[in-house]
Amino acid sequence: MRFTNKVCIVTGGGSGIGRATCLLLAAEGARVVVADLNGTAAQSTVDEINAAKGQAIAAQVDVGNSAEVQAVVAKAVAAYGGSIDVVVNDAGMMTFTPIVDIAEADFFRVITTNLGSVFYFCKYAAPHMPPGSAIVNVSSVHAYETTANVVPYASSKGAIEAFTRGFSIEMTARQIRINCVAPGAVDTPMLRNNPNVESGAEKVTGAIGKPEDLAAAICFLASDDARFVNGTTLIVDGGRLATLP
Repeated sequence: MRFTNKVCIVTGGGSGIGRATCLLLAAEGARVVVADLNGTAAQSTVDEINAAKGQAIAAQVDVGNSAEVQAVVAKAVAAYGGSIDVVVNDAGMMTFTPIVDIAEADFFRVITTNLGSVFYFCKYAAPHMPPGSAIVNVSSVHAYETTANVVPYASSKGAIEAFTRGFSIEMTARQIRINCVAPGAVDTPMLRNNPNVESGAEKVTGAIGKPEDLAAAICFLASDDARFVNGTTLIVDGGRLATLP
């Protein structure tokens, strides 16, 4: 198995893509730290992993809070022997308000949750990551083609991809790989609860993926199978971008 005894932190692990990623990592032998703002959801993922004879612990965290992120990293190190092998930055949020109407605090809350969390986990986990480790950040096709009223989200996702490219260069000497996955439409609560989709303002054309489809791509990039892949973004969208005008 590709992740036997590897220590893996996954943010947003309580639902959707993050949960599917936790389950797949655990099924392949990882010791998983399921990090989520919703502690009950995180524990539910842990319970499912443990019921399948895997190894996991839950960590409730506001990923936009530096001190709480550092506490999760410390918890992972203390629980599983001192090092971290994989970090998956999946936690994210959206708002649906035009820029001229959005409150400043709401704009920066999206940026801090989506982009700031990537910065915090990379900054504080990397010192504990040995050569051969990997970080996978989750972007979005909104970094390439977007719609009205989700500018903070699209901006944060584009920045995550730039961050990934730059940080991969900084970590070359450490032999830590950093890559990004950009999902298209995926059957998750974020898609189902999107008011733009519900109203028809955003047309979801083409295939709608399953969380497991994204988990497979994330785990590929996190594994030694992708040892020669670094500083890039893998678009996993069922061809959606190719169909957009």
